[in-house]
Amino acid sequence: MNENGNPKIYLLPNLMTAGNLCFGFASILKILEGALKKEIDPIGAQQNFRLAIWCILGACICDLLDGRLARLGGHESDFGREFDSIADIVSFGVAPALMVYRIVLEPFGRIGWVVASIYLVCGALRLARFNCLAAANSTAASKEFKGFPIPAAAGLIASLTLCLLWWQGEHDLGNWKWLLPPLMLFLSFMMFSGFKYPSFKSINWRTRRSILHFLVIVILLVVTLLYYEWMPALIFISYLLYGFVRPFISRQWRREIEEDDEEEPEEGQTPQSPPQGP
Repeated sequence: MNENGNPKIYLLPNLMTAGNLCFGFASILKILEGALKKEIDPIGAQQNFRLAIWCILGACICDLLDGRLARLGGHESDFGREFDSIADIVSFGVAPALMVYRIVLEPFGRIGWVVASIYLVCGALRLARFNCLAAANSTAASKEFKGFPIPAAAGLIASLTLCLLWWQGEHDLGNWKWLLPPLMLFLSFMMFSGFKYPSFKSINWRTRRSILHFLVIVILLVVTLLYYEWMPALIFISYLLYGFVRPFISRQWRREIEEDDEEEPEEGQTPQSPPQGP
């Protein structure tokens, strides 16, 4: 705080969070533009929906980077956590709910509104619960999430919609669009479930892995760039399913997958155990 009582904020992490928020706002604008064109220009409307999808995925990237930059400089703060939650509810709550409502649920009237609202409210409640638990366990970053994270839920909805548009080869989802409403309800449940997911917060500039491990990651990134139509959906679906199989994986395999070094403390240092995450 300065002498006027205004908090000073860390620049780079909060710039990423602002980028997350701007991507979410841009996604909402494109969805509304697409809705206005839906009857008179279906092709133009689908182009707007595609841009909205890419904006949601861009928000996912910004959300991934803001926490990394904060932890890199040791600059995690209460202000950053609250700002991040506000951006998340716009980019990963309002934008996906509005997109599915406009593409699929609008003809169902109140029922469609209720389905979209359930996802939005569950996302907001999950963020509120996360902030409460993070404030209670503020001594260290958690290595896992309890429940499916809302950025991953939004990324799954957006990337799967992109994949279905590519699969159809047209400017319409066809009958595949009926997959999205039950998916939203399922993800609403998963956000409050007891399944635990790795946060990958232990990955930083000091993380070390073998050359083979490095090559696998590079190949995965290259394949994702080459087949961007369906690879993001595959990655998000794999992350969702990992929460179901994680309890049955050995501790060694889990550490390899989650990049958990669990380095021994240097001489003279006391090992610290991070608290469990939400």
